[in-house]
Amino acid sequence: MRHLVVVLGDQLDRQSHVFDDFDPAVDVVWMAERRGEGDHVWSHKARIVVFLAAMRHFAQALRDDGFPVEYTHLRDRGPAGLLARLAAALRRHRPERVVVVRPGEHRLREGLREVAQACGVALVERPDRHFMVSVDDFAQWAKGKTQLRMEHFYRWMRVRHDVLLENGKPVGGQWNYDAENRGHFGREGPGWVPAPRRFLPDDVTQAVIDDVEAVFADHPGRLDAFDWPVSRAQAKQALRDFLDHRLPVFGQWQDAMWSDHPWLYHARLSTSMNLKLLAPAEVIAAVIERFNDGKVPLASAEGFIRQVLGWREFVRGVYWLNPERLLDSNALRADGHLPDLYWTGDTDMNCMAQVVGQTLEHGYAHHIQRLMVTGNFAMLLGVEPAQVHAWYLAIYVDAIEWVEAPNTLGMSQFADGGRMVSKPYAASGRYIDRMSDYCKRCRYRPGDAVGDDACPFTTLYWDFLDRHKARFAHHPRAALQWRSLERLSGEQLAAIRSQAQALRERLGVK
Repeated sequence: MRHLVVVLGDQLDRQSHVFDDFDPAVDVVWMAERRGEGDHVWSHKARIVVFLAAMRHFAQALRDDGFPVEYTHLRDRGPAGLLARLAAALRRHRPERVVVVRPGEHRLREGLREVAQACGVALVERPDRHFMVSVDDFAQWAKGKTQLRMEHFYRWMRVRHDVLLENGKPVGGQWNYDAENRGHFGREGPGWVPAPRRFLPDDVTQAVIDDVEAVFADHPGRLDAFDWPVSRAQAKQALRDFLDHRLPVFGQWQDAMWSDHPWLYHARLSTSMNLKLLAPAEVIAAVIERFNDGKVPLASAEGFIRQVLGWREFVRGVYWLNPERLLDSNALRADGHLPDLYWTGDTDMNCMAQVVGQTLEHGYAHHIQRLMVTGNFAMLLGVEPAQVHAWYLAIYVDAIEWVEAPNTLGMSQFADGGRMVSKPYAASGRYIDRMSDYCKRCRYRPGDAVGDDACPFTTLYWDFLDRHKARFAHHPRAALQWRSLERLSGEQLAAIRSQAQALRERLGVK
């Protein structure tokens, strides 16, 4: 054997660098399902099924095209961990080289190096051409910057790839239409919203579901509503469905939330992109084509492209600058325990019940639900960032460490101290009330910080401002927010502190 070509579960890309010089006469594709990765964090059943079903479909497509594939199934005999299975394969085949594309997490990357070295096989790591900026080019862009701001990077990427530009200037005269991307539904709600296309399990996916229910029976989440795309063909259909039915108004409503509406106008494409069934360049090109044809307004096209070309590429670059430092970060010195309600959804806070409930059912919540509901609540409570990170990595079907860790630790929890975002995303219940109907169906009053009907978000918000006053009172971007503390008397603050502490104790945080 010349090359043992390792294809990981989030590298299901036929355009991958590992296939450039593949020779089926002397090379073999190696893929393995492993229990250990499902247990690394207490993964949602749907997350496990997404990965394994997509892997099985991809392996079959390779075989159909004449690629020799050695594939280990979840319930096959042998070691539970990927690295142990790979070591056994290397000792059995003795290839000249093991070839892999750069993994999506630091732990696995280092593990692959160690296994190859221990087995005396040369490891060839090739760059991941799925992304639109390389790790090295991002590092060069970030060099010398004490703070990394997505907006600056996004403009650089727009120019670099000539996206939505006319004569070097942004189409429409503005780089960013974020101000038009913050709409909230009126009292009547969103009305009828076109449901995203469903992909009911075929025989391959159903076999995975059966395996996961048997092997991971005690894991969180449900599989009775599983309908995620798990093949390249399905991913392309999902993209077309989004372009046709939801993208035109995505921009206006992308931050809005509504009870019992988990999808609204969102794309549901993050799983397909993160598994690499879809490439960002083709998604962006499809959006631009719709815009140029007059089918999508600029605010929707730009707002979506900003998420893909800007934020998605940005967080990957941030992750690889120093993953060990990021994963250990805790700038606000939070040390609380993550409440059980994150795993059960059992709470009388309607916003948390809605978001955690749909997460347990589908393995999904959109970016504002993650940032301003579950993430905001954990930060206000003072939960240890590593526990929040582990929850997000475990519970969402699209979670891979390169994308999840910067979003959680840098943006959501401010654990990196402001390297990624200028100030904490801290908000009271009033924000949730403005952007959703959650508060209308809740026993708590979003404007109250003290009393039996006080919103826990609002109590904890003022307590958070008080606890971190020394750090942010003179911060150039946060001082105005912290100045609002001056409206509260010493007596009011004491009552807030007492109620916040009682809340933490009741939730088992402290």
